[in-house]
Amino acid sequence: MGEKKSGALFEMSLGTMRIASGILAGALLLGASTCSAQIFHKKKKVNKSTAADNNAQPDKILYDKAMDDIKHGRQEVGRLGMQTLINTYPDSEYLAKAKLAIADSYYKEGGTANLTLAISAYKDFGVFFPFLPEATYAQLQVAMAHFRQMEKPDRDRTEALAAEDEFQIFLQKFPNDPHAPAAQQHLREVQELLAEGDYRIGYFYYVKGDRRAAATRLLTVASRYPLYSKSDRVLWMMGDIFEKSERKDIADNYYARIVRNYPLSPLVPEAKDKLKSDKIPVPQADPAAVAWMTAEQNAPRPKPGLVKKPLALIHSGPGAELVVAARSGTPQMEPASDALSLGELLKPAGATTPGGKSALVATVPVGSNATPAESVGDNSGGSATTDSGTATPATGDAQPAAATPAAGSAAPNTAPSAPSTAETPAKPDAAAAANGDGTAAVAPADAAKTEDVSKSADAPANGDAKSNDKDKKESSSKKKKGLKKLVPW
Repeated sequence: MGEKKSGALFEMSLGTMRIASGILAGALLLGASTCSAQIFHKKKKVNKSTAADNNAQPDKILYDKAMDDIKHGRQEVGRLGMQTLINTYPDSEYLAKAKLAIADSYYKEGGTANLTLAISAYKDFGVFFPFLPEATYAQLQVAMAHFRQMEKPDRDRTEALAAEDEFQIFLQKFPNDPHAPAAQQHLREVQELLAEGDYRIGYFYYVKGDRRAAATRLLTVASRYPLYSKSDRVLWMMGDIFEKSERKDIADNYYARIVRNYPLSPLVPEAKDKLKSDKIPVPQADPAAVAWMTAEQNAPRPKPGLVKKPLALIHSGPGAELVVAARSGTPQMEPASDALSLGELLKPAGATTPGGKSALVATVPVGSNATPAESVGDNSGGSATTDSGTATPATGDAQPAAATPAAGSAAPNTAPSAPSTAETPAKPDAAAAANGDGTAAVAPADAAKTEDVSKSADAPANGDAKSNDKDKKESSSKKKKGLKKLVPW
């Protein structure tokens, strides 16, 4: 009996286990079928642009689709969509944004051709929408597009000059823009690059011994780029050039500028010795220059890593020149075309250039309110100002000519007056006719005498007629040799 009961219980337990396993298998099978249904029967996405409840305008749909393409790297497709928007909806509120997006697309894609198209697109935006807030951004992007294409100092400098002009335009038009400090720093870096190019050429001629060619390049750097990192060396070479040319009055001017404007330079002790040997008072260091040089020495600068140093040899763009650029001070804001030439800078103190600019060179490197100190001037017919404040006569000074009659003043009338037309009948050969300015014309015989008198009145007061004629005949040769008279080499 006990064995029968135990067998029955065992069979019941087996049946219960079979039922439980069947239920579990069915549950697993149901879950698997549900998952497969979810995988192979995904719900299709609804296109919101074509939905019935969508009230978006078609121009906005085009704009959003094109911006999405540009954002995900499909630049050409995005530009095509933006151009479709511009052509189809010329009065759309997204017209300005579409034009700016096309320019940004070219700028983001990069490359010489694309950056050129970006510059053109940004300038078009500034022409069509000059009063929008984005106009400042467009002008800055024009400068940055040129900035990205700059090459090394010894290469083509076309892009660097264009970047300098565009950054200057941006800072002059929008001085209070939030991006003005960054643009100012980029302008310092561009001018560091330009100054480095002129310095290398000037240094080459300086070592070669061609003082005239060296002075032409170095004088541009000394007068135009006072924030240049090697300005003290430039001033030293200029002083040495004029000293070897037996013009110590001008050389001492440059040595004094090193002491005053670059007081922390290692060339200051030698410059002081030069001034003391020539018995010239040594100037005091400018406090603003001391503060500026101290700030430059303490300014943080990026250092190239071990990987970037070898790559800099094959990279065509500037590298180290941008690292050593000044971090403070006002950069040069005048266009390069307005820079003074060598002949204009060698004029006496107080002289003015044809453009109305004074022939003075600013000696304070920082962009403070300090006044330009001295004139680095020289002229064969003038004098050069030294640091002591006294005027030293230049070699070969010419005596000033006597005053001549002012233009339009009446010359002494020694010829007989011409008869008026009311008293004397008109004759084809000798009659007096009224001029366009209301004066009466004279007869041919009297005209010759009047011409002689006018020539004598216009001649110099010392009566040196021969030298005057000689000057007229050799005017072309004097123009060619005029600079040689100003510069002693």
